[in-house]
Amino acid sequence: MLDILLMIVSAGLIVLTLLQSGKSDGISGAFTGNGGLNLFANVKERGSEKVIANLTLVMGILFFVLVIVIRVI
Repeated sequence: MLDILLMIVSAGLIVLTLLQSGKSDGISGAFTGNGGLNLFANVKERGSEKVIANLTLVMGILFFVLVIVIRVI
C-alpha cells in the first residue's frame, strides 16, 4: 500500500517539477557566463507559479517521509 502511494507521489513530483518555469539562462548561460549569478535575487512567484512551487515543496517532503517510513517498516 505504501509502495503504491510512493509511486503516485513520485509521479506527481515529476509532473510538478516539469510544470515549473525556468528561472535561469539554461546550460548556455553556464558556459558563456551571461547574466551573472543571481542566487539571492529577489524573485517571487505569483499566482499559479506560487501554487505549483508550494505543491512541489509539499510533495518533496511527503516523498522523503514515505521513503523513510517504508525503509523503517
